[in-house]
Amino acid sequence: MSLKLGAHVDQEDPLAEAADRGADLVQFFLGNPQDYKAPKVAYADGEEALRERAAAAGVDLYVHAPYRLNVANTNNRIRIPSRKLLQQTLDKAAEIDVKGVIVHGGHVGDEDDPEAGFDNWRKCIERAELPVPLLIENTAGGENAMARQLERIERLWEAVQASGNDRLENVGFCLDTCHFHAAGEELPSIVEKVLAITGRIDLVHANGSRDEFGSGADRHANFEDGHIDPAHIVAVVAAAGAPVVVETPNADHGQKTDIDYLRSHLN
Repeated sequence: MSLKLGAHVDQEDPLAEAADRGADLVQFFLGNPQDYKAPKVAYADGEEALRERAAAAGVDLYVHAPYRLNVANTNNRIRIPSRKLLQQTLDKAAEIDVKGVIVHGGHVGDEDDPEAGFDNWRKCIERAELPVPLLIENTAGGENAMARQLERIERLWEAVQASGNDRLENVGFCLDTCHFHAAGEELPSIVEKVLAITGRIDLVHANGSRDEFGSGADRHANFEDGHIDPAHIVAVVAAAGAPVVVETPNADHGQKTDIDYLRSHLN
């Protein structure tokens, strides 16, 4: 099996980071993931140089939207800036010809009706311009999360499909192994179940977990150090058949070790 494999890397020089890991692709932020500032490309030689050099090197680029984004939220002071920043991120990512922008499903407040969050997602997609694919990622914790467990993902997907956006083919799904493990969803059958809901998996975040099954904790581990059987991670990657981003710790070249592990067990 020949799948493109890569890692989440620092944004200053993602191509050097790709070469260091022997990666076919890289994922990175466009700024501080914890604030609402407009996105920018940190690569010293600018957007055009990054786009052209990535293409010449055969390295695919992915952008992860800021963690602060929460387009599901019922609070206008969170939801409206989130929508604005998401669109800005999509537009800036298009300038470097990314293969996708990954965004977390978000959540509503403890006292809110989850249906309000799903409807906010519908409105977001309805109004969004989608110059590049937007990949919604399942999340690890939170009782009122939109994309933590399969029944919520199914409802979220229904809302997205109801948006009527004329570029709906540019809304996809990113499957995170650590997040599903943390959410209490069994990995051996997860690809089949997700495909039954979404009909597609566009990217896999292949991560081990520092915590036990069903913990709700989003703490990634290298494959052979965590609580997920590495064979289950390999099986998810093989079944999904989608490009892979490793978001594991990189101490002692941990990401390269995990990428190499996948390569050796997929062939």
